[in-house]
Amino acid sequence: MIALGIGCRRDTPAEEIEAVIALALSAAVLSVDAVDVIATEDGKAAEPGIVEVARRLGRPLVGIVARELGKVADLVVTSSARVQRLKGVPSVAETAALAAVGAHPRLIVARIANATATCALARGEGRHAPEPAA
Repeated sequence: MIALGIGCRRDTPAEEIEAVIALALSAAVLSVDAVDVIATEDGKAAEPGIVEVARRLGRPLVGIVARELGKVADLVVTSSARVQRLKGVPSVAETAALAAVGAHPRLIVARIANATATCALARGEGRHAPEPAA
């Protein structure tokens, strides 16, 4: 299973998110057809640009709660002090991708960024199972 993790600033247009996705897919020598799911932090799952990108790419979008992102934070390669301060994880894109792929997650492409969006790719042996509501 391959997940594409996305992070972005509020109101980032879909085109800017697509541009960073294209860079990540190119770096991995993958097509969008290889991607099983698009993942982001739970609070970003309703972000219009991310929702539109998932629709355009025809891939399911999952929002992952901070506690689950934190469980894979030790596997992150890049880190943003701002994201750590705001979200409690070193990278939204990397942790979302890693958390979304289930067992034995590993990064294929570490966080790639443009001015407003980030993207990472991860591979694993399963599918994200959301935590039950508390």
